[in-house]
Amino acid sequence: MARNTDSVCRMCRREGMKLFLKGERCFTDKCAIERRNYPPGQHGQGRHKFSEYSIQLREKQKVKRIYGVFEAQFRRYFSLAERSKGVTGETLLTTLERRLDNIVFRLSFANSRAEARQLVRHGHFKVNGRKVTIPSFLVNVGDKITVRERSQKVARIVEALELSQRRGVPDWLEIDREGFTGTVKMLPQRADLTMPINERLIVELYSK
Repeated sequence: MARNTDSVCRMCRREGMKLFLKGERCFTDKCAIERRNYPPGQHGQGRHKFSEYSIQLREKQKVKRIYGVFEAQFRRYFSLAERSKGVTGETLLTTLERRLDNIVFRLSFANSRAEARQLVRHGHFKVNGRKVTIPSFLVNVGDKITVRERSQKVARIVEALELSQRRGVPDWLEIDREGFTGTVKMLPQRADLTMPINERLIVELYSK
């Protein structure tokens, strides 16, 4: 299985913003952006001229890194969004938000999407009563995501729930912390996605 072994803090520095890839560390003064807010590498502090293509490419890379997907996966999501009704860029982001690992993160059962991805793979969650171990599984309106009974004492899940007040849960999701259950009330709208993403640049990049 392909995986990214790069330092996640370097990814944030490359994009010039916090991508919140390391959970609680991103909220402390240990965050790499707080300490070295410039791109990594020996030329990181130099002056750079950005072409239209490079700006579009950086936007795509940023979204891929936020959601933790590879190029082939991302291209499939874009093709799916292109064939769907509605605005392609918004549909792309909505589809990424529907991934099970993202939902687990949004419901505060994990401190980061990477941690959520690992917990899903290890079989700690059920969707509508059935165990699901595929992080890219797409949830739908009305689906219930539950922490398996034997997993409700897992330290990482318990700690994430205790720290969840800082991040909160989006309005399109509902959580029952006592019951370790979350429900998808509705699909997210573009206004619900608060990360500074310009999806129009991604559409322009793939339209070349």
